[in-house]
Amino acid sequence: MSTGAIIGIAIAVVIVLAAVFLAATSIRRDRSSAVGVLSRETRKRDRSGAAVAAVAGAHEAPPTGREIERSAALERTRGELAVPARGGPPAQVGPVDPESYGQSRRQFLNRGIVGLMVVSISGFGASVIAFLWPTVSGGFGSKITAGTVGDVQKALATKQPFYNPQGRFYINPYPTDPATIAKAKKAYTDALVAGMELGYVALYQKCVHLGCRVPWCTSSQWFECPCHGSKYNRVGEKKGGPAPRGLDRFAISVSNGNIVVDTKTVYVGPPIGTNTTGQGQDGPHCA
Repeated sequence: MSTGAIIGIAIAVVIVLAAVFLAATSIRRDRSSAVGVLSRETRKRDRSGAAVAAVAGAHEAPPTGREIERSAALERTRGELAVPARGGPPAQVGPVDPESYGQSRRQFLNRGIVGLMVVSISGFGASVIAFLWPTVSGGFGSKITAGTVGDVQKALATKQPFYNPQGRFYINPYPTDPATIAKAKKAYTDALVAGMELGYVALYQKCVHLGCRVPWCTSSQWFECPCHGSKYNRVGEKKGGPAPRGLDRFAISVSNGNIVVDTKTVYVGPPIGTNTTGQGQDGPHCA
């Protein structure tokens, strides 16, 4: 998955979270407007008004006996009440609480802070995923077309390995005579032997001792590490130094006249003592 696709997914997640947040806010606002939201001050004023009404009703003078008799007589004759029923005083109406009719400044600030946090965390998560996700669309970790067979052969004719900086590997020739191939089949996996039968070997540039890049020595026709003196022959088999094995390597193939190296899988180098080609030192050491 490419970095652009990851960023697109992160943006989609942010949009979905924002939509959910806005929907929840709208639902709560509709519910508040339908049911009614009373602030603490409003409820306090209502209780005070009820208490005042109760006190006023308690001090109200009760009807006299004559008024009660007159009311009873009128009720029997005409169905009317001489003493009308007295209700409590109307409730006091105060200023409307801002939370009951709209969004307060506190709500706006809280929602803005929450939204900013969601966007920031989503962006950070997308950055972490993009950093940790391997980019295998090209370069090291994928199949790399090193060049045409002619280009590689031209470089090898100068007794120099063909180096590919994008894939971090060397390509060197491998003898294709039956005796050498038979030895290779005993020391290497089938994926590596397939490239050797084509006459090539792809070697990882990193020294297996401590990871230094191993340069090619023209005089000795070996790979010689300048860090601690590890030495490998033309096909990456260990010849000296503190290295615990030969150079690691990659599978190699030929497709439509091009040499393709699969750097996704690193094959561990051969153990100490492996010598399938019998190539010796051609001259003085460089390291």
